[in-house]
Order: sequence, then C-alpha cells, then structure tokens
Amino acid sequence: MFKQFICVTAFLALFSSSFAQQADSVVFVNAHWSKKKVSKRTHLLTHHFNEKNLFAANQNISYLEVKNRGEKPFIAFGFDPRVLKETRTFADENNAFAAINGTFFDIKNGGSVDYLRVNGQTVNENQLGKGGNRALHQRAAIVIDHNKLQIKKWDGSTDWEKNLGESNVMLSGPLLIINNQKETLDTVAFNKLRHPRTAIGIKPNGNLLFLTVDGRNENSDGMSLFELSKIMSWLGCTSAINLDGGGSTTLWVRGQNENGVVNYPSDNKKWDHNGQRKVANVILLKTSPKQ
Repeated sequence: MFKQFICVTAFLALFSSSFAQQADSVVFVNAHWSKKKVSKRTHLLTHHFNEKNLFAANQNISYLEVKNRGEKPFIAFGFDPRVLKETRTFADENNAFAAINGTFFDIKNGGSVDYLRVNGQTVNENQLGKGGNRALHQRAAIVIDHNKLQIKKWDGSTDWEKNLGESNVMLSGPLLIINNQKETLDTVAFNKLRHPRTAIGIKPNGNLLFLTVDGRNENSDGMSLFELSKIMSWLGCTSAINLDGGGSTTLWVRGQNENGVVNYPSDNKKWDHNGQRKVANVILLKTSPKQ
C-alpha cells in the first residue's frame, strides 16, 4: 500500500509539473507584446507579466529582434580592458543606437574575466578557477564575423577560443540551446535561483534576439536559467546563450524613456530605469560600421 501511495504521489507531482509548464507556455505565447520599430530591421518588444502568471511569478521581459534580411544593423562589441562603464556610455562612445550588457567581469579591478577578442586582437584572457578549470560562463562563445553573429559550444580543448577563426569572440554562458537542442544545465545555485538575466538568441531564419528579464523586485522576480531556457525556446530560438545578469542586466535603446534604458536594472534596488551597473563590455547595434 505504501509503495502504491508513493507511486501515485510521484505521478501526481509529475502531472502537476507538466500541467504548469504547459500553462506557462500558453500564457507566454498568447501575451500581447508592445512592439515598436527602433531602427532598420530592428523592433523593441516588451511585456510585463504582472499577475504572477508566468512561472507563478511577476516577470518583466524586454527584447530587441533584429531581422536577418536587407540592410540590417551592424553588430559589434563595445569594451574597455580595465575601466568599467555603464552600458549606455559604451553605446554613446561607439555611436550605437542600442546596446545590451555583455559577459562577466572583475568588479574590483575591471576587465572581463572571460576571453574577449575584438577585430582580431585579444582584449582579455580567461581567468580560470582552481586547477585551471573553466567557469560555466567560459564554455560557450558569441562570435561575430562579416556582421554575422553565431553561438558556439566549447569543444573541451584548452585553447578552443584562441583557435576560433572569427575576428570577434566573447566567451559567456551557460549555453542554453545549441542547434535546436536544449543543453543540460547543472543544478548549481547560479542556475537554479532567480535573478535578473540577459541572453542572446538566434532563430532558424537568422533573426537575432537581445533579451533582458528584470528581477529582485516584487514587480519582476527574475528567472532561473531553466526558466530562461524555456522562454528563449518559446520565442523560437534554436540557439541561445546566457550573458552576465544580476545588477548588470541592462537593455539600452536610444530615444527610449528618460535615459534610453528600457528595462529596470536592479543595482539601485528601485523599480526605475536608473539602476545601471558599470560593466566591462557590451554588444552594440549600429546603423553603420564606420560610426
């Protein structure tokens, strides 16, 4: 009898979890997103799930979708090897019309802790852990070459990133989806707990998504990486990667709000657009490579 009870309980738990996931996907897919054109081939989409109806929580999501056709924006990395700056500052310095925060960095000393190469020149090397082990955010990369952005997975070799042929390489992670296959995520606290998140996704047609999820506020709880992976999949991405999140999570678009910040950065612990954290690097969208 006890074994039967355990089996029934396990079945009900599995059924309840499956039902909840299906309900979440329906809520997400049927959401009425606010959509605005911000540049050629580029739209800004935002939605506030404010009835605790996405993963049983409030969630505020913003993303840019860049269409892969015609005269699309120029994609580049903005960076400083030592000095930390706000995402909007990097955008202004590089005459970009939009920017999203990049990969992980040294808060005390500045500079990326993940390998960064720009225009063929190495800017920062990996800062490896004890025993030379890679962090979870050093096992995938965003690469840009001839204005094409791709996501690549670490092949296990020591000098993998240095052997990549693209002229622009930014390591980050964890990897969420690659070639339409969801990655198996470790059950470490960083992956399981809810935080503000930043991600980049690629659709089958080559469209790019630059996405932020706000968090650490009653208006938006933030997401685990398991939840983030789901929404990137629901948005149609066949490849997706996590970037630095937490207080770093910032999506900036010229002309939006009072300072261009679209989302609600959490570093000032307020629900406004003024809580940007200074970061080491960003991903930029520009109307011209010569700007």
